[in-house]
Amino acid sequence: MDRSPPSRPRATRWTSFRAAAAGARSLHEDGNQAHRVRVEHNRATLLVHLSDEDGAGWTVLAVDRRTRRWAVAQGRRQIDAAEEAFAQLYGDG
Repeated sequence: MDRSPPSRPRATRWTSFRAAAAGARSLHEDGNQAHRVRVEHNRATLLVHLSDEDGAGWTVLAVDRRTRRWAVAQGRRQIDAAEEAFAQLYGDG
């Protein structure tokens, strides 16, 4: 995997993610429903799930709420990326 920083994008207008319907558990990019984001938390951890632009994979950010330590993982399935990020943050046990 290439770890070099991406080139800086040219300036563009910012947009937002929005709910697909009332009571939706995730948000999608306006105009691209395959690109989704979901945030969940418990007393100890915050998880931010971000799909690929085409919805085919996931990047998950896990944050320890007390220390603000964080870990990031990517996976084809949302659950796999979330479990990996959580394991990186807290260890396997």
